[in-house]
Formats: sequence, C-alpha cells, structure tokens
Amino acid sequence: MDDAGTRLWLPPLALAGCVRGVMLRDTRGRGLDAVQRENYFPATPLVALFWWIAGSSEWLATLGFSPPPAERRHASLLFAGPFTLPTHTRNPGEMCAFKLLLLPDAFTALTGVAVDRLVNQVVDANRRLPPDWLAWAEAVAGAADDAARLGLVEGFLQPRWQALGAQRPGHRYADWTEALAVRAATSAAGRSLRQLERRIKAWAGLPLRELRAVSRAERAFHAVAAADGRPGFNWADIAAETDYADQSHLCRETRRLTGFSPEELRRRMQAEEAFWAYRLWR
Repeated sequence: MDDAGTRLWLPPLALAGCVRGVMLRDTRGRGLDAVQRENYFPATPLVALFWWIAGSSEWLATLGFSPPPAERRHASLLFAGPFTLPTHTRNPGEMCAFKLLLLPDAFTALTGVAVDRLVNQVVDANRRLPPDWLAWAEAVAGAADDAARLGLVEGFLQPRWQALGAQRPGHRYADWTEALAVRAATSAAGRSLRQLERRIKAWAGLPLRELRAVSRAERAFHAVAAADGRPGFNWADIAAETDYADQSHLCRETRRLTGFSPEELRRRMQAEEAFWAYRLWR
C-alpha cells in the first residue's frame, strides 16, 4: 500500500468555519489494479465540489452503501450534497481529482444555494453555482498545478467569508454542530423543538440527531487513532470515551456511517489502498 499522490490540505484559521479541507488524489503512473482503484467514503454532513483533472469515477452498487444515482454524471465539475450513507466508487483507470469540502451552512451563506434538497445527490455544479463561482471554478480547473488551485481557493473564499462576519467554530464536527444548535435557538422568535430542528435542517441539510451521530463518530475515529497499539485497547473503552451508550451502539452507528464494523474498518484502513480517504483524515 502506497498513498503517494494523495494529500490533504487544511484551511487557514480564517476559513476554519467555512472550509473543512481539500482532498487531492492523483493515481497517474502508479499502476493500480481494479481493486486498488476502488474508493470508500463515509457518510458526511459536508458538501463538496469535485474537479476532475483527469479520469473519472463510477458508482458501485454495494449493500449498506448509497445506491448509484439514477442519472450518471459526466461533468468535469460536480457538486455533492451531504450524504447519510457511505459511498463506494471505482475509478475505471488513472485519475487526478481535486475535492473541496465545505460546511453546508457556510456554502449556503456564500452562494444562496440551499442544500436541504441536495442530500444524497451528486449534480452538475454548472447548473447550481452562481456566475461568480462558475468563473472561479473554471479558473481552478485551468490552473497549472495543485498549488495554484489551492491559492485560487483561498484567494476566492477568504474575503467572501470574512465579509459575512460569520466566524463559526469548525475545527471538529462537534464544535460546528453545537454552534448550529445555539444559533438556531437564538436567531428567530420561535423556540419550539420542531422550529429549531427545521432551522438546523434548512442550514445543514440534515437533522440535529444525524449531525450529533457524525460528531460522535469523528470523536471515536480520533480516539482509535490515539489508542491504536496501546496495551489494553478495546472497543468498550472507546465507546465510553466518545459518548456512545455502549459498545453495541458504537458498532451499529459505525456500520451505518461507514459500511463496516469498527474492527473491520480499522483493519482494512491499515491494509487496503481503497481506504485512502480515511487515512488522510487520520
């Protein structure tokens, strides 16, 4: 297993409440076989812009994972909404892609595009983005290399995000989720639970309970990374440390969000090329 050509760019502090990161993946010249060209991704509350610099991807119909979309998308620039199930894809051949991950409420604030009707969808971004974003996206696609693309991302988003004056917590999902809950409780007259849930779902595309499930999963993911190899490591301890009711609760939610049991995910992440996205965030 070799993750050469796969990198994660984390945003500067000024963009922390807007951008979660950029995933850069280039398999050209690596000679990966069909199994190594598969990709596993967890469910996510984030929205994403994909630039296909080279190659493409096909969606695989795998039990427990998001079903392939009814209409296949071949655009070089795609937009993905939040996903409530994991996804399993494969690259038919060599590829190079640039994936910008954004917090959904920040994306809506910047573009006016609501994400609540784009959950579990991948669409042609050219049909969704406002004109200034399309012009910027075209410039990103035509940039000479990843460094230039990252410069365009930062240069475009930072002044727009700062102009909103919305420096929301964004370092971890739990920080962002609780900030959303507080904002929902203080930003309008209605205070009922249903009204709060409606606001959060409008901003994030997902209900608060789903955001808190992802927050727990992220805490568990990092707890496993910190504890892996430590004498006495066990899943019951991880569950207790990360706000699960018990080990069974941890197992159920991990399988729902990733498609795998915690132990199988840990094992395969260490050994298989297809789990490169998990290793990036670890």
